[in-house]
Amino acid sequence: MSQVAEVSIEVRELRKRFGRAVAVDGLSFRVEAGSVTGFVGPNGAGKSTTMRAVLGLDAPDGGQALIGGRPYHALRTPLLEVGALLDAAALHPSRRGRDHLRWLAHSHGLSMRRVDEVLDQVGMGDASRRRAGGYSLGMRQRLGMAVALLGDPPVLLLDEPVNGLDPEGIQWIRTLLRHLASEGRAILVSSHLMSELEDTADHLVVIGRGRLIADTAVADLLAAASGDRVRLRTSSRAEAMELLAREGGTVAVVDRDILTVTGLSAERVVELLSGARVPFAEVGAHRASLEEAYMELTRDAVEFTSTPAEEADEVTR
Repeated sequence: MSQVAEVSIEVRELRKRFGRAVAVDGLSFRVEAGSVTGFVGPNGAGKSTTMRAVLGLDAPDGGQALIGGRPYHALRTPLLEVGALLDAAALHPSRRGRDHLRWLAHSHGLSMRRVDEVLDQVGMGDASRRRAGGYSLGMRQRLGMAVALLGDPPVLLLDEPVNGLDPEGIQWIRTLLRHLASEGRAILVSSHLMSELEDTADHLVVIGRGRLIADTAVADLLAAASGDRVRLRTSSRAEAMELLAREGGTVAVVDRDILTVTGLSAERVVELLSGARVPFAEVGAHRASLEEAYMELTRDAVEFTSTPAEEADEVTR
């Protein structure tokens, strides 16, 4: 296992405007060493601007974005201190993947052996000798990860790293991120795939309209979202809903034959359904998904929302 220095990412009261548009509005959070932190929010929430500010690509109008207590421009050897994957497509199509890494390695005094190590680590193999113009998006993502890992940095910032990856690739990067965090690295991952973050991230930073919505452990967020709800599967949905509501339960429809019930224990739900001879196949504690918890948190922060079909029908009548 690599021995890496414990370095954190810290954003303090960060502010950034583009003309009249406020992209980031007083945002503060910290990414600790030894953890994978998911960075999520609706489109236009300010995630990309924040990551660019940490990497010195956008100058903030106020506040600070620090790596190990220093701004990016103050880092003596940036590639050895922070690795980043922001845009996998930003690669000249005529350049071979291996040559791209060799140039970066040479500019930072790294050996060609290190180039081969990271290419093996990301599974590029012989593909690295092909020109980048023939790469699939998944291959570009793997090469982007190789660039991020080239200097063996203690900090990683990754924007949508699973884009274009097949199921095997998604499983690979999930395992890789957990391994890198176990070595003591601070990893910030922006993603729209809540199912992937649920299996990968220790911590979650949620933003909306440039402001912090939540900064919490994933386990704590899931526990809070699950609450004391009971999950019920029944083929007689309407009958079960009427009965449980009459007995003081708050009932919500999750799927065609799945309900959640608040205000009644699982034992009481079973007792009521059995007594009324309402058929059911499953009763147990409800465990919220990360996507469910995220949707609830960001309900008021979404800039663009679609109109449900039934509402659209009413509008056009």
